[in-house]
Amino acid sequence: MLKKILSISGKPGLFKLVSQAKGMLIVESLLNGKRMPAYAHDKVTSLADISIYTEGEDVPLREVFESIKQKEQGKTVQIQSSSDGAAYKEYLNTVLPDYDKERVYLSDIKRIINWYNLLVEKGLDDFKQDDENEE
Repeated sequence: MLKKILSISGKPGLFKLVSQAKGMLIVESLLNGKRMPAYAHDKVTSLADISIYTEGEDVPLREVFESIKQKEQGKTVQIQSSSDGAAYKEYLNTVLPDYDKERVYLSDIKRIINWYNLLVEKGLDDFKQDDENEE
C-alpha cells in the first residue's frame, strides 16, 4: 500500500499514484482529491522507500507507522505542540526508542506524525500489508 503513496518535494501532503505516462506520473492529492502531473524533474519519493535512522539498522517507515497505530489503537495522534518540539520528540521516543536523535530532526518527526494522521483519516492504514505481493 505504501508503495503507491508518494511524497513530492515542495508540495504539501501526500499523493496517491493514479497512472504513469512518459516522463511523468499522474497523482491524486490525499488532501483535496485533485489530480495533477508529477514530472521527472520533481523529487518524488514512495513512502515504502523511506526509513528512519536508529542507533542500529534503519527502520522502514511502515514499521514506525504500525507502532504508532498500535499505540494509538488505530486513531490519529493528538499532540499538544510546544515551542521546542519536546512533545514530538518524546512521542517518537515512545514508539521508536532507539531513533538517532542527531540525524532525525524535529521537522522529520512532525512530518511522520502528519503523514500518519492523514493516512488514518483517509482509511489507508493497513501498514502491515506486504507491498511486494501487491504487484
